Amino acid sequence: MELSVTVTELRYALDTFFFLISGALVMWMAAGFAMLEAGLVRSKNTTEILTKNFVLYAIACTMYLFVGYNIMYVDNTSGGWWPSFGSLIGTQADGADHSLESDFFFQVVFVATSMSVVSGAVAERMKLWSFLIFSVILTAFIYPLEGYWTWGGGFLSEAGFSDFAGSGIVHMAGAAAALAGVILLGARKGKFGKNGEVYPIPGSNMPLATLGTFILWFGWFGFNGGSQLALSNFENATAVGQIFLNTNAAAAAGAIAAMLVCKTTWGKADLTMILNGALAGLVAITADPLSPSPLMSVAIGVVAGVLVVFSIITLDKLKIDDPVGAISVHGVCGLLGLLAVPLSNADASFGSQILGAVVIFAWVFIASLVVWGILKATMGIRVSEEEEMEGMDIHDCGVDAYPEFVTVK
Repeated sequence: MELSVTVTELRYALDTFFFLISGALVMWMAAGFAMLEAGLVRSKNTTEILTKNFVLYAIACTMYLFVGYNIMYVDNTSGGWWPSFGSLIGTQADGADHSLESDFFFQVVFVATSMSVVSGAVAERMKLWSFLIFSVILTAFIYPLEGYWTWGGGFLSEAGFSDFAGSGIVHMAGAAAALAGVILLGARKGKFGKNGEVYPIPGSNMPLATLGTFILWFGWFGFNGGSQLALSNFENATAVGQIFLNTNAAAAAGAIAAMLVCKTTWGKADLTMILNGALAGLVAITADPLSPSPLMSVAIGVVAGVLVVFSIITLDKLKIDDPVGAISVHGVCGLLGLLAVPLSNADASFGSQILGAVVIFAWVFIASLVVWGILKATMGIRVSEEEEMEGMDIHDCGVDAYPEFVTVK
């Protein structure tokens, strides 16, 4: 029987399918962020944080389709600071090894991931509509421009900057936008005392937070594995297996390291720190999940797991209120991941990595600070003290997440 398809066509189909499945796994990370953040906020703010996570994904998909992908990739060959502009997502290149549409889908879920980092850091006191307007700007312009400088062939790519799956491009960028918002927003009422005291504000649902972390861990295999961009030959298939191994090893090591730090420091196994330790390991290994040995991946995860605990403590001392630890996990450990790349990848240098990190952080932070500042001066970004005390579910959404536990007055 004669085969009706060629080997090239089979490889095209397999690589396209690999892109789509990897993108679907990353899309599932949106559920992970939603569950993690819903578990780490108070019950009175649960519906609102779920609304933010659900709608920001829809906004990211829409704005990246109409504007962002064009800025980041279409007809960009200049290698400079400013991209050219094509038509929506462009046209299929001759000889491509996967479909253009699958490439767009894989990229758009990364944009949503970056914006998801912001939602947790500004939780429990930011106005819903201010947040959604900022989501439009970040996903349409701020993220795509730094994405062009790096993955799109811009000047940072030309300078040798290396970020395999986005420790800096996705995660640190999201943390930079979050930090700008948090600085202008201020802390939640009751978080800090007048004399510098830090008062913990426990989350409402630890099972939900744990489920969210497991979902993120699961989705990360698509995040990092899919960034190999192909699966259909021996070299790429072997690389994807190595990426899965290293990604899993770093996450596990990060969780264990964070737990041991908590035990030796406070005598307790703090679940929230353990969850953030796993995420810290995942963020750090994302800059290069292929080059390190499994042992090196474990070491990166350990350092990230230790670092994230002390980073969260330090931000509290600086009175920077981040309810879910997103700035520490995605920002501090994103930077760690970028700086670890030259340790195992001979094609990267510390100079190019530092340059890339500084440019990405500075651009996203300053641009976000301007946008947040305009929103604060016009429509405001913080809810009233009364709304914050009563909870944002009723004021923003009109729906309680846990109506059975609402006290009838």
